[in-house]
Amino acid sequence: MEEALPTQIIVNVGGVGYQVLIPLSSYDRLPEPGTVVRILTQLVIREDEHLLIGFRTKAERDLYRLLVHHVTGVGPKLALAILSGMSVDQFKVAVVASDTAAISKISGVGKKTAERVVLELKDKLGVAAEWEASSAAHAPTPAETAIHDAVLALITLGYKQVEAHKAVKRVMDIEGSEIDSETMVRHALKILTR
Repeated sequence: MEEALPTQIIVNVGGVGYQVLIPLSSYDRLPEPGTVVRILTQLVIREDEHLLIGFRTKAERDLYRLLVHHVTGVGPKLALAILSGMSVDQFKVAVVASDTAAISKISGVGKKTAERVVLELKDKLGVAAEWEASSAAHAPTPAETAIHDAVLALITLGYKQVEAHKAVKRVMDIEGSEIDSETMVRHALKILTR
């Protein structure tokens, strides 16, 4: 991997550099630039462009494919935004619980799109049943929910997702994981405005 930015990486394959779009969830798990990296990819061919989409895990790639191929109105870039806004497990829990409010908090996803995502994914035979079976084991803890809510609040206030994640992580390191999202946001704002 030659270069890593929150939304894309440059990968050197046999001396050729490829620009690969990635979700923020994959960016968080990337090694340092200059190291060997294994990225799962999806090639999207359009009339005016070819996009190479990359993922660190099979679960991210599978969710991306499910969104693009089975939800009306969700294209490659919106699917990436959804993956950047929620972890795969949080997304599954939100769909199973029909939590359109949580899904619509993702940047670029409105209320109608969130409703369509829930409706069309729950209708897929086997998907809802499989997710329901695994959702209890993967349901976010209260601390994970507080972190997610704090990050979304900071994004709503105009901060970039990467900055929001870093600030909330720093608050967690200082204050511990047992604080509520409102307190996290207040402390994170102090860090971000310094």
